[in-house]
Amino acid sequence: MGEHDGLAELFETYRPHLRAVAHRMLGTGGEADDAVQETWLRLSRSDVGGVANLGGWLTTVVSRVSLDMLRARAARREEAAPGPYDLVGDDQAGDGAGDPEQEAVLADSVGRALLVVLDTLAPAERVAFVLHDVFAVPFDQIGPIVGRSPVAAKKLASRARHRLRGRPEAAGAEAARHRRVVDAFLTASREGDMEALMAVLAPGVVRRADPAALPPGVPAVVRGAGAVARETVVLGRRARFAEPALVNGAVGAVVAPRGRLLLALALAIEGERIAEIDVVADPVRLRALDLALLV
Repeated sequence: MGEHDGLAELFETYRPHLRAVAHRMLGTGGEADDAVQETWLRLSRSDVGGVANLGGWLTTVVSRVSLDMLRARAARREEAAPGPYDLVGDDQAGDGAGDPEQEAVLADSVGRALLVVLDTLAPAERVAFVLHDVFAVPFDQIGPIVGRSPVAAKKLASRARHRLRGRPEAAGAEAARHRRVVDAFLTASREGDMEALMAVLAPGVVRRADPAALPPGVPAVVRGAGAVARETVVLGRRARFAEPALVNGAVGAVVAPRGRLLLALALAIEGERIAEIDVVADPVRLRALDLALLV
């Protein structure tokens, strides 16, 4: 076996870890694969004979590659808006990269809401948080990756942590009740359970939606539990991509096929039922939302 073959075989032992790091930083399996491939190319061109910790060296490289990709993404923030209804929420929805089934498994394992909220962070914040809080990389190693001192890197991760947790409007028992209501709504939506939907919707519930979230001919506003429940049964296939999250401080949900945000549900909950549903799909409105994790 040649030296190059031996290095390639050794690299394969690190590939799952490197892909996990890149996926949490970048949010899609396709981009994670690109980052891992670039890491291999850099390894194959480098003399690592004197590297005592190859795993640490590779983690640093894939993190720097991912950071560059995040910065490039931020620089072209006018990237394509979510597609029309017939693409939104479909099994093929997303950025078009990678295998859809594999992307779905990765999104499920990481958490769709986490991937969505991570995407609201600045690139350096995201890298610092992922490396420290997810992979326990010390700040003296993170600092050089993001071009900051260890103390500044620690502040980046702390700021990211604060933004991820958000500031819920409700607390304690009320927050737990709202979470139960949203969980019940999403479960009933996934199962197409009309009776369960009627139980969780207020009689006078109002559903408002951006045009991008709806097929042609469906009104932007629907009123009444029966009408909203029937619509949800028909159009609710997207619920399998949904997870609870804080939306503007209130318990709501994000819809994120393959971990990429397409819709957000801003909900008004009264008692044990949902009184208002605002389906946000417009890119400008989505970017203006304050999204955070439910913890």
